[in-house]
Amino acid sequence: MSSPSIDIELTPLKEAVSMALEYAKTLGTSGAEVAISKQQGLCVSTRMKEVETVEFNKDGALGITLFREGCKGSSSTSDLSPAAIKQAVKAANDIARFTSADPYNGLAEQSLMATEFAELDLYHPETISPETLTRIAIQAEEAALDSDQRVQISDGASANAHSSVKVYGNSHGFLHGYCSSRYSLSCVAIGENDAGMQRDYDYTVARKYQDLLAPELIGKQAAEKTAARLGGRKLATTELPILFSPEIATGLMGHLVGAISGGSIYRKSSFLLDAIGTQVFPDWFNIEEQPLLKGALASAAYDSEGVATQARKIIDNGDLATYLLTSYSARKLGLANTGHAGGIYNWTIASTGQTFDQLVQQMGTGLIVTEVMGQGVNAVNGDYSRGAAGFYVENGVILYPVEEITIAGNLKDMYRNIVAVAKDRDLRSSIRTGGMLMDKMKIAGS
Repeated sequence: MSSPSIDIELTPLKEAVSMALEYAKTLGTSGAEVAISKQQGLCVSTRMKEVETVEFNKDGALGITLFREGCKGSSSTSDLSPAAIKQAVKAANDIARFTSADPYNGLAEQSLMATEFAELDLYHPETISPETLTRIAIQAEEAALDSDQRVQISDGASANAHSSVKVYGNSHGFLHGYCSSRYSLSCVAIGENDAGMQRDYDYTVARKYQDLLAPELIGKQAAEKTAARLGGRKLATTELPILFSPEIATGLMGHLVGAISGGSIYRKSSFLLDAIGTQVFPDWFNIEEQPLLKGALASAAYDSEGVATQARKIIDNGDLATYLLTSYSARKLGLANTGHAGGIYNWTIASTGQTFDQLVQQMGTGLIVTEVMGQGVNAVNGDYSRGAAGFYVENGVILYPVEEITIAGNLKDMYRNIVAVAKDRDLRSSIRTGGMLMDKMKIAGS
């Protein structure tokens, strides 16, 4: 894979965007925006130390959106020849002529466009061969199979190397692009004993290939997590403190993202309607968004409308400080655009200073939840009910694995009842948090 070549494509891609915008102007549109993204990557999958698939991908497309006095039309093309770009612009224009006008349509305000572009250290190209990715995938599997005699089967490992380039421009005169890279390795192990079979996994992801955790560690941790789940029991229906592992705590905060997104608010489909400035979490709880963190997985100088991102408090001493608004949702709600077209940027959840192991001790008797399943979350009223698995803890000591239970509550109560957040954060997604200790939740079991 020749990743280093992808940054050379920035100049012709910018020219393609400029061409589309110039042609849109000749059609008398009131605004236009054009985005191009191109990706290339290599993925190798192995199973039981044998290569299963080697996949090389290279794709990309230009997307254009035109506005005509509140009417909107969009089209796309993967052909970046001048004729194809003109055809795509014309198609978007024709669509805009026949759509209904919406007064909230249009580009983000020109005053919000990013004008400074910090070096975010997102692009670290490496020329990585299929043989190299195969080697680390097999090393992870070997480590998994050698770690515990109860783990004799690998459900596969996957090693990936990807680069991408994105260019965005609009008729405000904004035109910018950047490259990024992402590498990952995962391993899934299957264990078995007299009580049955279990599976679990581990993974690592980074902007730099050199920053991936060692394949031996990924395999070993996948096997250890799998073996620990063997012999799972049900619990009697009860109410206990819950300690969410970092991965599950990340998902718990993901429900907050949906609840405070502008679309959910103007559709009135959120349990946090009219909640700005009100207490949603304990008064010590803080979430800070940090879009300009160097080398992080969710860093960006601007959103997908060209609006400059900025560090901001999402939760400020327990109070909801902001909704997440695009140009459309901001206009619809009569609020200020927050630059969240395209998602969130490195939410960092402040910890209460303990490690995860210390929170196990602090919990005393309760349940560590390491897996949730099912779609039992009602975004409108906050009701939460999901299948779960994890470990039963008594006097700060893990006694046995637990499976086939359901945990239930309401997200409003769950957020208010968070007791502590661990300081050993999981940094593998756009939400950076440690484990979260919850005061009490209902557990439905046998």
